[in-house]
Amino acid sequence: MPRVFKENMNRESYLFITLDSCRFDSFVQANAPNLKGLGTLHKAMAPGYFTYSSHAAMFMGFTPGIASIEAPFLNPKLGKIFKLTGAGFPGKGTEHIALSGRNIIHGLRAHDYLTLGTSGNEWFNPGVPSGIHLGQEFEQFHFCSQPQALQEQIDWLLPKIDGANQPVFAFANLNETHVPYWHAGAPWSKDLNPCVPFSRSNDPVESRRRQVACLEFVDRTLAPLLRAFSSANIVVCADHGDCWGEDGLWEHGIWHEKVFEVPLIMRLNPC
Repeated sequence: MPRVFKENMNRESYLFITLDSCRFDSFVQANAPNLKGLGTLHKAMAPGYFTYSSHAAMFMGFTPGIASIEAPFLNPKLGKIFKLTGAGFPGKGTEHIALSGRNIIHGLRAHDYLTLGTSGNEWFNPGVPSGIHLGQEFEQFHFCSQPQALQEQIDWLLPKIDGANQPVFAFANLNETHVPYWHAGAPWSKDLNPCVPFSRSNDPVESRRRQVACLEFVDRTLAPLLRAFSSANIVVCADHGDCWGEDGLWEHGIWHEKVFEVPLIMRLNPC
């Protein structure tokens, strides 16, 4: 029988999920009732075109946004979800939470949050010099045994959340939607990548089919974690998208509209 985790999560807690490389149109197409049930789906622009740059910006408070909408949180220029104050940039009173520190994780720790992070992406790998930076501020950070390891991430997060007697900031970067678009138990080989820069054998139809299927797997598997944060704040977005042959371009790490175009869903409690 599955373990039942407490559902009286501190309402000031945050769950921040990034779907690595997930295109907006993939999210629209996917059957993802758990994620889509969190709130309105928005087409936003990512702050970077590859994993490191986008997360570095988000950890400074620059989450994906929509410049044409004059609304806090959807437009970080008007009001950030996580606002770093100081250095001549005071809060405007429109932020969801105002923080002071090296980044939002450091600032949340100063507010007595338990900060937990997990990823399987190599940009988060603490075993290599370039991977130290994104995870080093978390009190506890779990780098996965393989890139696509969502169940491992959930199994690591849930007991820690369940035992917390303070507000929690839980961050999870999910790699199933990253090339080669594969999830545990998928009926295709992750050794066959349909989206490779400069390849002549790429397949946009297969790329879309796989990413959508991976997102649907993620949605099903995330259900217990989303339930654990049912009374708290949740932000779900992608760090960037991928090109699938648009203008002859493939994958990410390049400036293109499809790379910057990402899904954004949030459910935030009143400040």
